[in-house]
Amino acid sequence: MNLTEQELSALSGSGFHVEDIPSEEVDRLEALYGPLAGSVRELMDAVIRTQVDDATIERARAEIDAVTARLRERQTDGPFGIRFNRSGRSWSWGNAVIGLRNAIAPPLVIEHTPAGARAEFELGAAYEGPPGNVHGGVLAMILDHLMGETASQGGRPTATGTLTLRYLRGTPLGPLRAEGRVDRVDGLKSYVTASIADAEGPTVEAEGVFIVPRWARGHF
Repeated sequence: MNLTEQELSALSGSGFHVEDIPSEEVDRLEALYGPLAGSVRELMDAVIRTQVDDATIERARAEIDAVTARLRERQTDGPFGIRFNRSGRSWSWGNAVIGLRNAIAPPLVIEHTPAGARAEFELGAAYEGPPGNVHGGVLAMILDHLMGETASQGGRPTATGTLTLRYLRGTPLGPLRAEGRVDRVDGLKSYVTASIADAEGPTVEAEGVFIVPRWARGHF
């Protein structure tokens, strides 16, 4: 789907970055940076759970600092943001939930369905709140993003207006699935429901209102 000049202008004016990069080049960069973030994600888990001796920790710290310095030799000023090309391809590599280059992100791979959106993912030691369970704020973040994508299907941008969660029980670390659906649409507002579940069923449910932002009205 190619973006119109009006849509490109609206995106640029809202703080999104429009870059004239072929989608094939975006694919190449994703294949390069995705494994790097995956390695850092493994490093985060290892730092939490390691029990090696003091000398090994000191050597590892020096090696990590050296790698960090090399990566900082050339970098973007400020956050990565959301970027689009003229073909409508978007990439949000710094996003805290789906960011390809963000080792903090799980990351979710969201599948859009006729009913809404869903994702299967696994949360490990870096996302712990209560012992053995996922932090409630992490669950809220994931649901907020999934519901936003659910409300934005069809290319209509939306932003979170309200978000209400019901924690049914602890959400254990490990494999999880999330599902969202649009309950109804009323003008600029989309009413969305969602849940996160483990193998035994839902652990948290949510409902929210997602609103088309001012900059997108009349453009999408």
